[in-house]
Order: sequence, then C-alpha cells, then structure tokens
Amino acid sequence: MVYTISGVRFPNLPSSKKNSSLPSFNEDLRRSNAVSFSLRKDSRSSSGKVFARKPPYDSDSSSLATTASEKLGGHQSDSSSSVTDLVEDTQVVDDVDAPKIEEAVETEKLDQTSPLSTSGGKSYKEDFAKMSQSVDQEVGQRRVPPPGDGKKIYDIDPMLNSHRGHLDYRYGQYRKLRDEIDKNEGGLEAFSRGYEIFGFTRSATGITYREWAPGAKAASLIGDFNNWDAKADVMTRNNFGVWEIFLPNNADGSSAIPHGSRVKIRMDTPTGIKDSIPAWIKYSVQPPGEIPYNGVYYDPAEEDKYVFKHPRPKRPTSLRIYESHVGMSSTEPMINTYANFRDDVLPRIKKLGYNAVQIMAIQEHSYYASFGYHVTNFFAPSSRFGTPDDLKSLIDKAHELGLVVLMDIVHSHASKNTLDGLNMFDGTDGQYFHSGSRGYHWMWDSRLFNYGSWEVLRYLLSNARWWLEEYKFDGFRFDGVTSMMYTHHGLQVEFTGNYNEYFGYSTDVDAVVYLMLVNDMIHGLYPEAIVVGEDVSGMPAFCVPVEDGGVGFDYRLHMAVADKWIELLKKRDEDWQVGDITFTLTNRRWGEKCVVYAESHDQALVGDKTIAFWLMDKDMYDFMAVDRQATPRVDRGIALHKMIRLITMGLGGEGYLNFMGNEFGHPEWIDFPRTDQHLPDGRVIPGNNGSYDKCRRRFDLGDAEYLRYHGLQEFDRAMQHLEETYGFMTSEHQYISRKDEGDRVIVFERGNLVFVFNFHWTNSYSDYRIGCSIPEKYKIVLDSDNSLFGGFNRLDDSAEFFTSDGRHDERPCSFMVYAPCRTAVVYAAVKDDERSSLVPISLLPEDV
Repeated sequence: MVYTISGVRFPNLPSSKKNSSLPSFNEDLRRSNAVSFSLRKDSRSSSGKVFARKPPYDSDSSSLATTASEKLGGHQSDSSSSVTDLVEDTQVVDDVDAPKIEEAVETEKLDQTSPLSTSGGKSYKEDFAKMSQSVDQEVGQRRVPPPGDGKKIYDIDPMLNSHRGHLDYRYGQYRKLRDEIDKNEGGLEAFSRGYEIFGFTRSATGITYREWAPGAKAASLIGDFNNWDAKADVMTRNNFGVWEIFLPNNADGSSAIPHGSRVKIRMDTPTGIKDSIPAWIKYSVQPPGEIPYNGVYYDPAEEDKYVFKHPRPKRPTSLRIYESHVGMSSTEPMINTYANFRDDVLPRIKKLGYNAVQIMAIQEHSYYASFGYHVTNFFAPSSRFGTPDDLKSLIDKAHELGLVVLMDIVHSHASKNTLDGLNMFDGTDGQYFHSGSRGYHWMWDSRLFNYGSWEVLRYLLSNARWWLEEYKFDGFRFDGVTSMMYTHHGLQVEFTGNYNEYFGYSTDVDAVVYLMLVNDMIHGLYPEAIVVGEDVSGMPAFCVPVEDGGVGFDYRLHMAVADKWIELLKKRDEDWQVGDITFTLTNRRWGEKCVVYAESHDQALVGDKTIAFWLMDKDMYDFMAVDRQATPRVDRGIALHKMIRLITMGLGGEGYLNFMGNEFGHPEWIDFPRTDQHLPDGRVIPGNNGSYDKCRRRFDLGDAEYLRYHGLQEFDRAMQHLEETYGFMTSEHQYISRKDEGDRVIVFERGNLVFVFNFHWTNSYSDYRIGCSIPEKYKIVLDSDNSLFGGFNRLDDSAEFFTSDGRHDERPCSFMVYAPCRTAVVYAAVKDDERSSLVPISLLPEDV
C-alpha cells in the first residue's frame, strides 16, 4: 500500500519500526491546539508600563560552549570514510573584552563573553571551496562589501550622539563579528552558504549528511532507504559536535537515498532516545493519519526539476504589497495549492495594480492555525500547498507578470515542538535557543534563538540566503523584529519615543547585530532585494544602511496606523479628530521609509474585526446587493472604507500593504480549522469542528458587479493605478495645508497631486477654496463618490479647475472645489497639451 502527499510517494511501514522510547509529544502545538488567536504578531500592550531593569534569566549561557561546527576535518564529499577529528592545532579565538562605556547598559556586554572558534583545518577550507565550485558563477563572484565606519547616523540624527557609547559598542560588536567571519569562514558570503555543508549534500559519488548536535552521545541516519534500522548507518562525531555520514551511490550508480524517502536522525541524547527531522531538511510532510511530520529527501531527477524561465523584475520605486496566504486563497473551504495560487490569484494581484506579493506561511509549520509563525522546518516550504518545485513555478510566474515576491520570514522565534522542530533537537534546551526563561516567549508559547551563538548565526544567515538563492524570492518581511531587539520583547511596554527606551538594559545587542549581519548579507549579495522589518517600537536608524551605523532595513512596517484606525472605529466618526488622524499618519522618522497599511492579516483574525465589519457589521450580509436599498450603515461604511484606505496610502508612508480580500471589504474574519481544546484545569475552549469555512477568501464577492463589494474593489484598483501613474508615495513633496476640525476637512499635497478629504457626516461644501503650490489647471483623477466605486456621483469628473494667485492656507495659489460629505477627491495639475492624454483612473480598461 502506498499513499501520495504533494507528489511524493511513501511506503506505509509497520508501526513496529518506530522506537517505543520516543519522548512524549503532548506539547506539540498541533495536537493540543494550544495556540489561541490572541497570540497576534504584535508586541503591544495598553498598560503603558516600561520595564526599567533587566529581567532575570534562568541559568542562561548566551553563547554555546560548543561552536564552529564547520570543523569537519579532512573528509571530502566523494569519499566514503568517516569524518576525522579536528586537527590538533585548531585555534580558538577568545572574545575581545568590550570597551568601557559610561552608560550602565554597556557594562553587561550582552552575551558576547563566549569564545568564537575558528574553522581550523586547511582540508576543511579546501572541501568548502570544492563544493562552492558547483554554485552559479554569478553567485560565486559576489562578495559582501566590507563594513563602513558606522558614523553617518550621527549626522543623520544628532540626537543619537547622547547614546554614542551604546551605538559605537553595537557597531564594534558587528565589526568584530565580521572580522571573525572573514578570518575563520572566508567571509560573510561563504558563511551564509551553510546549506552546502550541512544537511544532505549530493556529489557525483554519493550523499553526505552532516548535522550539528553537540548534546547527542550517538547518532544514526534512519529512513525508508534503510528500513529505519538505527544500526545500519551510524554517524561519527567530531570534537565540535558535528555528526556526519557518507552514503556512496549504489552499484548501478543510483542514489543511496531515493528521492521522496522519509528520513530522520536518531540520537541518544541527555533526555533519551530521540528521532528528529534534520535541522537543515529541505522538505517535510505530515502523512495522513499521523501526528509527527517526516523529513523528506527531496532530490528529483534533473528533468523533473523546475527551471526558472523569467528574470527577476526590477525593484519598484513605489512598493505596493499584496499580503497573501496560499492556503486560504481559495474561494472554496479548502487548503489551496501553490499551483492554484499561481494560476488564479497572481493575475488578480496584477490586475489590481499591486507590484509586489508578500507570501505568508512559507516555512514549514506543523500547526496550521499558527498562521505560519510557529516554524518547525526553516529550510522547507510548506508541504500543505505542494512541492518545492510548485513554489518555484509560482515565483517564476509572478516574475513573468512583473511582480516582486517577498517572503514573510520568521527568525524571531521557533515552534516549541520537539519531534518535528528545533526545540530540544540534541536533547538540550540551549542548542539553538537561550536556555531557561530567556529562551521562552510566554505570550507566543515558542522558543527564542540565541543570536550570540556562532552556529545560530550560520543557520539563520544561511536560511535567508537559501530562500533568495534556491527559490529566487526578491526579499523579505522580517516578522516580530521588535521581539528580537528587546529582552522584554515589547510586551507590556508602550514606546513613547524617548531614546532611552531604545538604548538601555533591555536592548538585545546580539539580536540587533544579527539583524545588521543579515541585512548586510542580503543587500551585499542582492542589491535589488527588498527587506521590510516589522517593528512597532520606532527604533532610530532602523532603516539606515549598516555601513552608516543603522540596522539596515529598507522599510519599517508602520504598525501604529492600523491600531489608530481600530481605536477610531470604536467611536462615532462624529468624534474623530482630523488632527489626530494626520498626526498618526505622518508620525514617522524622517529619511526612513515606511510601509503603511490600514489593516493587515492581524486585524482580520477571529476575535477582531476587519475595517469593513467595524463599519457595517451584520448589514454586510443582507444589504450589499446594488439592486436593493442600502442602509445608512452600509452607505456610511462604504464611504469611510474608501476614505480610510486612500488617506492611509496618500499620507502614511513610502510603501503600502493590503491583506488579500480586504480591498473589497471581506465580510468574514479568518478562523483556522480548530478542534475543542481541553485545558489542564478542566475548562474547554470550543473549536469550530475543524471547519475551513472562514479560512478562505471570497474573491467572488469582489468580482460580482451586482454587489457593493465590487465598487470597493474597483476603488482599491484605482488607488493602485493612481499611485503607479503619479508615484506620489515616493515624492519628497508632502505638505498638509488644511486640517480643519470644524469642517472636518483635510487637504494635503503629495507630489503633484492635491488630496481633499471631507470627513463631515452631513456637511457638503460648495466653492470650497483649497491651497496648492502649482499654478496650473487641475482636473479630478480619483473621486471616491464615483458610481463605479459605489458612490453617489455628486461630482463632474470632467470639470476643470483653474488656480488663482494669492496665498491661501500658506500656499502660493488656490482653486475652488465642491467637497461632498464623506468623500475623498484627488486633483492633478495638467497643462493644456495634456488634456487629451490624461484619463481619469476610474476609466482605466479592465485588462491591465
């Protein structure tokens, strides 16, 4: 009997092949359903409390005593001999004492007290060089530029001089690590190719498998290929905890491990015998009827491997991101596939006018309801949606359409699962993670990486490199960066902007230095790559290049804006303050780009509400047909939904993000399939009977012209094409000329456009004078009241508006408009010879 999962066949082996002494998996999240939907990926609290002192940690050692697993001795990939011990003259480089710094925070040296070891062994370096020859020549020639002096941040922001001790120390730690990596690993480019050494590597003569597991006392490679016999393929260990085995080809030249074979490593650990999925596994699956996942040796024949056909698109100047989740992208209650997403959803994203797709939940996660954030296998694309080659085909299709593809990457924490994740991998809790309480995130119920460990750095840097190299992603959105950068993880902390909040005892310098390293590596090897960091704290210099002393991100995710809209939506719009809205939208650091959004997946989770549902509530179920009279609540909701999204995009940042379905006001929240959860105290948290009904996207509602959802979708499409035409998000010219609390009117200029928002619920204004900076003729290029967008057609979109000289609202000229209540109108300056070439965005053709 055989069964097929995502195109890979597995034999149904007898259960007797499994070791009876396996540790309990009661703590595995997918079995206990322990992840609740309150575990949102933000790190905020309304308490306003700030922890002023460093929290205690339980028996934590910042950097592992066993490091530098690359000391692989003289073994070559084409030899069947076992790995030898390290050469005796291998040198261990002691960490340099940190300089004395006046600020008290620096005296703790933040986990840089453990030795960093060298790679030693000339033969190992030759081995690595030999393997590198198989890498694409373009990749092999790339090098990460050397560090700069890190001083430019003080010119950018002179206020940072008061924290120069902290920042100079931080940059010194970064430079020291770069020096050690250069000296012992051949540079950051080579160091970030750990996947060519660890895990399974194939040569002409066989397969080498290497694993860093310093806590293990014995190890064997087991799987379908050897009938799960732990005595068949015993591994050898070097002095630095690297286990290795070489499996020569079969006599007929075929691979010793057939493609699609299930594989695991069996280890004798301090906590007992344990079967684990290899840490560097490239594919893993959950067979039907089984709880643990299985690692899969994925190495299809050359003719079956997907070959990329299309080059990466150029990095867009204006970043308009469509945030998506492959599994829930079907209109049917099911788990969707990479292939269906490629064929059905990517063309939709292109037509809507977005230029980037951000894909969530790519890294394998055993618990579907974790939204992909409790990663178990960091190098493996989720098998729920298809095979690795299916994912490559998806990305290639996106590139053909001109879409850049960003991956939602999780390096901020990991699943606490012990059978199919990194937790307790070698039987110790301090291998990849901090030991004790510092290694556990109490809100997310997950493990926290030790960024001061040499091997953790290799693992995570190589992981980021892998997705760029193997799958041709165009960049990342790094999840949970606030949690990484502070030892309090942003929990129960309200950041006020005081610089002491960023550069004090609570700053995790190891984590910040890792972010500097990964950003430097990414931008050094892929100058066109885009890296967005999810940070709610507002860390200064977050989006300043590493060489100038910054953390190195391209964009910060502007998370405060969505929170502000939820805050306002709990009130009547009669109680909104336009000054409050404009302050929140513009409250960002000068010179550091932000991706802004009105709502993301966070606001769509069960227990919360989308903006559309906040505005229209249950009326969305009965009064969205265009041939039926709308209720006042629906009319209000449709009008404000458009205004909220446009002012967010127009004023809030240099990039824009929307979660799939929210563009047309998706009526349902997201609820992953869940079973009842039985708590130890006897309480039961009811599930939804494993239903997928609310774990999908009803794109059919947005496409139905007989429903009001269609008008909202068309307005979002018009917004994206307006930005594509005028590029207003990246214009340096931004000026708010009016924020009138009495009229509830906001007027601002962005680029060559003038935006007019009338938030008043009843008052419409005729001959309303607005200021402008360009003395030209103006015309309407976007009108939220257009009937195409579900409006009332109170404006003549063909009208022309002529400026008058004389200052108004501190602008050199002005013109008069009609501003109906609850509308947003965008005006563009045009010359006489542009009259025939400019077409209102609302009249763009259907096929783009």
